[in-house]
Amino acid sequence: MPVEILSVQPEANAAFARAHDREALKSYYGFTVVWHEQRHDFSAVEDGTTLGVATIEIAASLATVKGVIVAPEARRRGIGRALLAQASDVANYYNCHKMTAEAPHGSAAQAFLEACGYHVEAVLPQHAFKLDMAIMRKFLL
Repeated sequence: MPVEILSVQPEANAAFARAHDREALKSYYGFTVVWHEQRHDFSAVEDGTTLGVATIEIAASLATVKGVIVAPEARRRGIGRALLAQASDVANYYNCHKMTAEAPHGSAAQAFLEACGYHVEAVLPQHAFKLDMAIMRKFLL
């Protein structure tokens, strides 16, 4: 009987993934991996009003910036930079060796990340919404 490939909901695979994840990661990386995934959210608040937010995810000694959003009227006050600095402090606490982020290549977002110490590691052609995306990194340790 041939193997059938099904499209399923994510939770349908959860038990299988838990049972085989450690061995799969060991096979993939060539060493035993202890994988702790975390998410950290940050808010910039002034007088009870949220002016900006940021989110990072941490896994395998790598912090990934998932988003930085600053209200338009609060931009150019250092809020985004302060959010990323706090995120870097948390990433350092968890022994991350670098932080990564994505931005449309040549965009204001890329310029902002560069001003915060990030460097282009690669440019992926037509990666998201058919835009070239800069994969940015900042070494922490």
